[in-house]
Amino acid sequence: MSEKKTNNRQQTSLQKHSKAPMLCLTSVGNELFQAIQAPVLVVTPEGVILDANNAALKAAKKEQSEILGQGICKIIHGGSSPHIKCPLEEFLLTCSARVEETTLPGLAGEYLLTISPVKDKDGTVRKILLVARELTSAEMRKADSLRTAQMAAIGELAAGVAHEVNNPITGIINFAQLLLDDSEKNSLQAELLGRIVNEGERIALITKNLLSFARETETGNEPIDLLQVIRDSLSLVKHQCKKDGIKIQTDYPEDPCQISGNFTQLQQVILNLISNARFALNERYPNTSPDKKIEISCGSFIKEKNKTIIQICIKDSGTGIPQGILKRLFEPFFTTKPSGKGTGLGLSISYGIVQDHGGTIKVDSIMHKYTKMIIELPLSDI
Repeated sequence: MSEKKTNNRQQTSLQKHSKAPMLCLTSVGNELFQAIQAPVLVVTPEGVILDANNAALKAAKKEQSEILGQGICKIIHGGSSPHIKCPLEEFLLTCSARVEETTLPGLAGEYLLTISPVKDKDGTVRKILLVARELTSAEMRKADSLRTAQMAAIGELAAGVAHEVNNPITGIINFAQLLLDDSEKNSLQAELLGRIVNEGERIALITKNLLSFARETETGNEPIDLLQVIRDSLSLVKHQCKKDGIKIQTDYPEDPCQISGNFTQLQQVILNLISNARFALNERYPNTSPDKKIEISCGSFIKEKNKTIIQICIKDSGTGIPQGILKRLFEPFFTTKPSGKGTGLGLSISYGIVQDHGGTIKVDSIMHKYTKMIIELPLSDI
């Protein structure tokens, strides 16, 4: 009897000691999780948030109950468009590791986002760890330089493609036109040849636009008033905006803003940005709304390396742009509009024109709040 009691006591003691370390490790693990200064989130491969540390809650300015169970894109990006899948959520489904520099408006900053899948004993990934470390000023400058280099590489590629396509398509158009001239009017052959000519000319226009993006066209720069470019652009879209119930608010100085540039090309940039703003506003507000407006400001002169820079800002309170695709906005043929609504060349051409004028074009946007397109151009000394 005494041996049995002793064995029972030993088993009970072993059970107690075996459970104690497990409880202790769980407690320590949670303490470490909360002690991490950078925002950390635990999500499923489908992007559903399972847990968030105190740093993440602080950065998001939300309570834990507001975050748990929500989609990761909604919390860190501010949401997404119905016709555009969130690149982050798409990547999480692959259950792969990744490190990238990105803007996270939901956490109010620029971050180095580390994605780390957590495998179970059977190798299945049910949880993914996201760690967001805020970037330093030096790291952000380096990231901007890298993006500029990437866009330059895309421009070279676009120019190469345009040159290779331009010659054969010109031949196709000319030969089709010769056959069309010899064909009977209103015949099936004439109709088909007419289509070939029209589609060929459309391809030729695309190659021309690609060369504009690659900055391989002559600009014919001359002294122009940037404010007059804006005024003339607004006069062309004023009726359309009024018809859509869109108010246009302007804020710029009375004195001319003299720069060296091509009036027509810069007007094309302004018109394109206003057109995008108008589309976003009509998507968010199909009817009238006091928030249905476009704000255009010009000024904010800033000194940069002994150069005077003039800044144009075109802001709308439309649908906004998903944060995960902001870096791709200026790529040729990439569009945020639904299928059939855009070619994806407007912003890429605008980018090329602004670069050709020695300036920069940037975008700042938060879903369902606003989009700001910011153009910076050097002011002329004359």
